[in-house]
Amino acid sequence: MSTGKLTDVRIRAAKPRAQPFKLTDGGGLHLFITPAGTKTWRLRYELRGKEQTLSLERYPGMSLADAREKRDDAKKVLRAGGDPAAEFRRAAAAADASDTFEVVAKAWHKANLPRWSTRHAADVLGSLQTNIFPTLGAEPINSITPPMVLEALREIEERGAVETSHRVRQRMSDVFIYAIAAGIGQNDPAAIVKKALAHVQKRRQPAITKLADAKEILAKVEAIPGYPVTKLAMRLLAITVLRPGAFRVGLWSDFAALDDKEPVWIIPAERMKLKKEHKEDEAREFWVPLPSQAAAIIAALRKLTGKGTYLFPNLRGWDRPMSENALGYILNRAGYQGRHVPHGWRATFSTVMNELYPDDRAVIDLMLAHTPKDKVQAAYNRALYMTRRRELAQIWADLILAGLPEPVTLLTGRRK
Repeated sequence: MSTGKLTDVRIRAAKPRAQPFKLTDGGGLHLFITPAGTKTWRLRYELRGKEQTLSLERYPGMSLADAREKRDDAKKVLRAGGDPAAEFRRAAAAADASDTFEVVAKAWHKANLPRWSTRHAADVLGSLQTNIFPTLGAEPINSITPPMVLEALREIEERGAVETSHRVRQRMSDVFIYAIAAGIGQNDPAAIVKKALAHVQKRRQPAITKLADAKEILAKVEAIPGYPVTKLAMRLLAITVLRPGAFRVGLWSDFAALDDKEPVWIIPAERMKLKKEHKEDEAREFWVPLPSQAAAIIAALRKLTGKGTYLFPNLRGWDRPMSENALGYILNRAGYQGRHVPHGWRATFSTVMNELYPDDRAVIDLMLAHTPKDKVQAAYNRALYMTRRRELAQIWADLILAGLPEPVTLLTGRRK
């Protein structure tokens, strides 16, 4: 590579003047400096007897060494009879096509798989597939601006999913940082919009804890137009009181002994709220004794989704679980925004059952997958007190579902 007379020291020391000026390096390469202090590499060359000027990139984004390499590449193109400007445009277009946000995000996701649990990895990619790829996925990563990021995040906020918008923003920021480290990206527009998002209220999950009022929730949810799978999911969540994160990614293969007297939903440890080092420990899988009403719900659900992998597939594609916002959205539509959330069923169950059966507090905690203080129990709790847990699960289902029609009636209800 040929060299010139410029140095990084001289470039950094150059101060803006009242009029634009340039620092010449040689071979047509020079640095154009504006009164505002912007420093841009330009290349002058002659093509078919006419002088041309090609703007490259700004300094220090493009270093002195890189600018000289571009100059030498341009000379090769000229010697071959081509136009450097046209060649550089083609190269930039090809780079943009291969460096879209979706392509880079998937590369970032793949790079992080070794340190993430399977469930978390699926949640991260799913949140981008649902919320960002449809609008920004095809955009070259360096063409995405802060307003574009903010607009995409505002759409999430408008659905009432403020916490989700903050998680997605952080994941987008991680993608942009990965791109910068890989030499692909130039900036992180997701970092800029952080304080422009709606504030997340740090408070306990809202929940209705009076039994009569809680029963009314299900009646109202099932009375409004909606997707039958979502309504069946709400019923099953209300009686199993699983954490929504583990619940919504349930698989048909999770069930055991559905046709027997003691059916069980077995949640693998990797989908439970555990430390990463415990997520591959089979002893920590969580067994949920299913009450008799669960069989009818599952039978109705099988008519809709039984041929797939997920109990509750995503409307946008059955290869993904339902959106983390689906259950919350239907509760909001039924009039419970700010009053009851999917996670709230756990508080409802705990409050009602502890009041009715105070001597069973330890068993009720196990049904909620709360970690026992006893470390031995914490490691091997999958089958502890199963007889009593099954009895309490049946009592709870009888209480919360009393008066509701058979779940099969939800298959023919009004859809949104």
